[in-house]
Amino acid sequence: MARSVVYVRTTRDRFVWPDGQLNVWTLIMLVTGSLLLGVFAEFMQIQSQMGIGTPWLFPFGVTTGALTVALIIAELLLIMQRRLLPAFMMISAFILFVLFLTGLIETAIQLFGPDANVNSNCQNYVFGNQSTGPTMNTLAWLEQNNICQCWLAAFAFWIIGDVFLIWMMIMASQVSRGFYE
Repeated sequence: MARSVVYVRTTRDRFVWPDGQLNVWTLIMLVTGSLLLGVFAEFMQIQSQMGIGTPWLFPFGVTTGALTVALIIAELLLIMQRRLLPAFMMISAFILFVLFLTGLIETAIQLFGPDANVNSNCQNYVFGNQSTGPTMNTLAWLEQNNICQCWLAAFAFWIIGDVFLIWMMIMASQVSRGFYE
């Protein structure tokens, strides 16, 4: 009976990530995810308090923000274990890119569209009618101003998130090709 010898060659790829770029990306995306999570959770609370229906964009924004924060936590855990793979980041960034683009489009429709036009209402009824003094009208104006500013912030951070997710897809592909070694 003859014996056969099988040699198994295993290689461990080493991926070098640019520290500064990865840190900036992580920080900005953590802020983006947290802002979306907080803004849309506040909107859902306001809708609930007022006893009116919640548009699909609000739970979508909460979910997308939570997924973004979860990705950052997973990324940090993988970095600590030195197992952050470019493929994982590319796929995750692409999935989040599609979610962010969907949120951006719907927020733009709500802000600037023909039916809702939140931005026009804010310009006409809130920004142009500032109230001061220790009155209920001032408190109401402050809440309305906060809601308008939150809509604008959410719109801006959908855009920021999309830009940074594209950046991650490019950076991860460069890491995969050994660009930073």
